[in-house]
Order: sequence, then structure tokens, then C-alpha cells
Amino acid sequence: MSVQGKIALFLGGTLFGSAGFAILGSKDAKKVYTHTTAAVLRCKDRVMQQVENIQDNCSDILADAKEINEARAKESEEEVIADAVTE
Repeated sequence: MSVQGKIALFLGGTLFGSAGFAILGSKDAKKVYTHTTAAVLRCKDRVMQQVENIQDNCSDILADAKEINEARAKESEEEVIADAVTE
């Protein structure tokens, strides 16, 4: 590639980059960024609500599991006592 071609590419890239910065900093772009950010925040809120629901369900499951284990332990203890009495 010739020096003139390289210079043309450099100038074209610089011009394209400058135009890109102008587009990214425009009011319309800012409006798009704002709406996109608002949508992401709404999505985050929905996800956090679902996480809270799952955590509540897990707490309920854990409490129920502990009750089951306590009931089984009590039954087992009663069986041991009954076996000791019959011997």
C-alpha cells in the first residue's frame, strides 16, 4: 500500500471516529441510553423479586425438612425406649 493510501485510510478513520463520537454524544443517543438503562433496571427489579420468592420457598422447605427430621428422631427415640422396656 502506498503512503498516500495509508494517509487516506488514516484520515478516513479519523473522520469516521469523529463522526462516531458526535453520534454517540447526541441527544437522540442519550435518549436511547436512558431508555435502555430504565429497561435494565426494570428487569433487575423483576429478577430480584423472583430471587426473593425462591429464597422464601427455600426457607419454607428447610423448615419443613427440619420438622420431618425432628419427628423421625422422636419416633426413633420412642422405638428405642419401647425396645428397652420390653427387654
